[in-house]
This record gives sequence, C-alpha cells and structure tokens, in this order.
Amino acid sequence: MQYRSLGKTGINVSAICLGSMTWGEQNSESEAHQQLDYAVSRGINFIDVAEMYPVPPKPETQGLTESYLGSWLASRHNREQLIVASKVAGPGDWLGYLRGGPRLNRKHIEQALNDSLARLRTDYIDLYQLHWPERPTNFFGKLGYEPGEALGISLEETLGVLKDLVDAGKIRAVGLSNETPWGVMHALSLAEKSGLPRVASIQNPYNLLNRSFELGLAEISHREAVGLLAYSPLAFGVLSGKYLGGARPPGARLSLYQRFARYTSNKAEEATRAYVDIAHKHELDPAQMALAFVNSRPFVTANIIGATSMAQLTSNIDSIDLSLSSEVLDALESVHSQYTYPCP
Repeated sequence: MQYRSLGKTGINVSAICLGSMTWGEQNSESEAHQQLDYAVSRGINFIDVAEMYPVPPKPETQGLTESYLGSWLASRHNREQLIVASKVAGPGDWLGYLRGGPRLNRKHIEQALNDSLARLRTDYIDLYQLHWPERPTNFFGKLGYEPGEALGISLEETLGVLKDLVDAGKIRAVGLSNETPWGVMHALSLAEKSGLPRVASIQNPYNLLNRSFELGLAEISHREAVGLLAYSPLAFGVLSGKYLGGARPPGARLSLYQRFARYTSNKAEEATRAYVDIAHKHELDPAQMALAFVNSRPFVTANIIGATSMAQLTSNIDSIDLSLSSEVLDALESVHSQYTYPCP
C-alpha cells in the first residue's frame, strides 16, 4: 500500500480509501465487517462514511453505515490505527427526515457530529467534511451556472463552528466535498484571514468518464495542498464494462436503482466501450485500469473504492500495484480527447 499526506495536517492516509455507501443497503453488517477486516489486512487505514449513508438515502436506513463501522471498531479495538472520515449533510428538501432538513449552522453541525460520534462509538473523527455546499451552485452533475442568492449561512459561519469542534478535540481536520474552485479558494482565504480551520481535502467525483475536476480544481489541489479524495472512480461500476450493451447484472447498482443515470448516456456507453477496448488490447482488467489511472494522478490524495462483493474488493485494492504504461496512458488521452467530459 502507498500512503500520502492529508493536506498539511501531518496525517498520512492510504492511497486507497475504503468507501462505505453500500453498507446497510446492498451489504449487511457482517459483510461490512468482512470488507473492513480485509481492507485493513491489505494496509488500508482510511475509511470514509457519512451521516446520510447508505445510498440511496432513506429515513429507515440513515446512519446504518456509521453504525456498522462503529460496531466493527468496538469489536476490533483498533481505533487509533485508522483514519475515519465522515460528512455532515448540506441542505436539501429531499432530506427532510434528517433534522427537519439539514443546514450547515451550529445547531445542525453539532447535532450531526454528536450523532455520528455515537454511531461510530468514538470520541473524535479524523476528517469531517461538508458533504455539499450550503449555497446553490454546481454539484452532483449540474451544468450551466445560474446566479442565485446564497442561503443564509455563510461558509465563514460554518467554518467557525468547525473550529470550535476542532478546539474541543472532536475533529482533527476539516474537508470539503462536491465543491467548486471558488468554494475551495474562499475557504482557504477565510482560514488565512480569520484563523479558521484550513481545509485538508476535497471529495469530488473523478473517473475516466468525468475528468472535469482537472479543469479548475486540480491546480488548486496541487498548489494549495488540498488533495482530491476521488469518489465514483469506476463511475458506479460502469467502467468495469459490465453494463455494456444494455446489460444489467442481477444485484448491480444500476440494475437495482433507476435514480443513478449520471453515467448511462449514449456518450457514456461509447466512451466506456473505447476504454474497455484499450484494457482488453493490453490484457488489463478494465476496472483495475480505470482505478490505476486515478491512483496515478498527482493531485489525488486517495482513491475511494467501493465494493459489494469480496471479489470486487480484492480486485479494486490490487489496482494499487498496477502501473500503466505510457502506451496505455496515451491511448486513454486519445479517447478523452474524443469523449471529453461525457458525464460531468
């Protein structure tokens, strides 16, 4: 396993991070524990959860992912060896069951954090992330830009709450998620100007079908030491090639849930076919090739993998040992130039 610095925190995290959003939905508690045991045996020390998980979010399952990690931590007695990341939900009418509709103010953040700590059975979280911004802006694949009035809670106010929680020892570091270049630079400016916590990372989607992070955020990650925690590195499994030709394998995420349409357009199918063809030409597993590409990017701190089976998990972790040749990388760039951001 490789390890990388989490921003300027002095915390070292594994380059492969174990994602968890299937726990409590597609995976049982015992299966989550099996994944955790294996991941740790392979050198992974970085686990990512969220108060909103599992996905799809539902009131009857909300918080199960953190609870499953908490029961595992309690039984394995290894909390100090791990870097645990969680997230507080941003505003959204579709989460009305969560505190009456979550907001990023003191009341909501403190309640969210305390509830997460109770589920996780720990007294601190290493990396606490804002799952998405308070303000209306472009995330979750939104295209175009429509200027709108910011909601009432400023990022400065939110970071002020997080500072108090860092000072109280409940959080070690702060991160962003689903953010824009302006949001990251604004957060860094506030930290420098007002003595607020400096964000250590940004968790955004990044994969061969969605490299939009490179356009503005990659330089910020590189120059400001706010590394990317890449989520959806396999585009919901699409880049494995298992959905090509309209296939819907039983139990697979896109087979079970109609809501995940971000990576299922005609352009996505064409681009995926081209990437899978490259893998087959070079006798590579398509999923491992896609993950190895993400692992190799200099602005990536960690690649957040997810799996519903142990076979998938083993293969995904093995990607850390795959180094792509210049010939493969050139071929990937050629497809990218033809299918640029087919799934932003």
